[in-house]
Amino acid sequence: MLSFDLIVIGGGSGLNVADSVAQHGNKVAVIERGKLGGTCLNRGCIPSKLLLHSADVMEVIRKSHTFGIHVKKLTVDFKSIVERVNNIVDDESDRLTRQLRRMTNVKLFSEESAFTGVKTILLKNTGETLTAEKVLIAAGSRPLIPDIQGLSKSGYITSGEALRLTVQPKVLTIIGGGYIGCELAHFFGSLGTKINILHNRRRLMRREDIEISNKVTRILSEKYNVYLNCITDCISKDRNNKFHVNLKDSNDKKVELVSDQLLVAAGRTPNSDILNLEKTNVRIDDNGYVVTNEYLETNVPGVFALGDIIGRYQFKHSANLEAQYAYHNIVNPNHMAAVDYSGMPHAIFSSPQIAAVGSTEQELRKKHISYKKSVHKYIDTGMGRAIEDNEGFVKFLVDAKEKKILGCHILGTEASILIHEVLPIMRLRNGADSRSINLIARAIHIHPALSEVVANAANKLAY
Repeated sequence: MLSFDLIVIGGGSGLNVADSVAQHGNKVAVIERGKLGGTCLNRGCIPSKLLLHSADVMEVIRKSHTFGIHVKKLTVDFKSIVERVNNIVDDESDRLTRQLRRMTNVKLFSEESAFTGVKTILLKNTGETLTAEKVLIAAGSRPLIPDIQGLSKSGYITSGEALRLTVQPKVLTIIGGGYIGCELAHFFGSLGTKINILHNRRRLMRREDIEISNKVTRILSEKYNVYLNCITDCISKDRNNKFHVNLKDSNDKKVELVSDQLLVAAGRTPNSDILNLEKTNVRIDDNGYVVTNEYLETNVPGVFALGDIIGRYQFKHSANLEAQYAYHNIVNPNHMAAVDYSGMPHAIFSSPQIAAVGSTEQELRKKHISYKKSVHKYIDTGMGRAIEDNEGFVKFLVDAKEKKILGCHILGTEASILIHEVLPIMRLRNGADSRSINLIARAIHIHPALSEVVANAANKLAY
């Protein structure tokens, strides 16, 4: 049995904790069966955003005639696009591996593992057993596969395989209308693939603010074949490797879709079920997420968890935030700090982009919270007119009395950047102006930068 001060299960944001704890002279084991870097680097945000930039470039080129620039003989080298991205991702993962192996206090185990006791872990390939005073479970999540007749035998792909396709599909059917499905629809669709999106809800991206969700549903329905409120009955594959998806649409009408690729993007499920957590007495909830307290510690003292597997937020930036607290609480057990999730933002790199922080309007209504709102369109600003963004808008929701920002929701060009004007304010805790929309209104905004759309939306509610 090999003994350590800390065992980290997962090579994503858990690496931040392993590195920091090891620098205190502690002996650390990292167990990761795949490439280091986790979902974000290898199968998520990094490769998808690298690919999506090619889609963004294509959209600019196709819209160039609006600005008097005409492009002829436009071609797409799909294989080159994917190879560039995979080379960048694989090089970064390899760099992380080399860096970790050079650390004197860290030992990397690249294989599958499972608990055999409260703080003992079996390495399935070598048969070695590891134990430690403290354990961090950061094993992440994987794509959720819905129970659809014929799906398991069809040869479908998930987001991980979609990001490494070397042949561009002519027709792609996507099961799922959340952020992963809509981002990948943008990538493949912008490069010329015909897109079918199947969603069992009335709106795409239904967790977004209702005005954002309604508008993006309309925009994407104009670009692609979008089937809302549909039920997928069965899936099959013919001799020519074509996928046949049979569904009932919102009018209960039977529809058959034929495509040369099928992508399942129906959400994520935690990897808790492959760790034998029943051997540890660590509690999991009904959805399989590891239950932790405000300090990221489970019900078993000395066993911590973070990231996708605890199900609070499924973002890389939230996992990185949790890693800071997990490190502090692991090395300072008598002075633990509760995770501060205030002002947790997110962005969706679809077309149009979406970014948000705080509550949605439907959430405020459900909680019976009194609020005021303002909306300002991109096109009603100088830069918005320059780039001809006719759909974009910024929406603020503020407390009706104190004008504290309750939520901000942006749809349009560079939404993921513009939201950062609001984020520092959402983290403020003390002072008369904490989280006040007046702080944005008082700032001097460069004219005619795109950020004026944020300022103009704020001005409608300030003072």
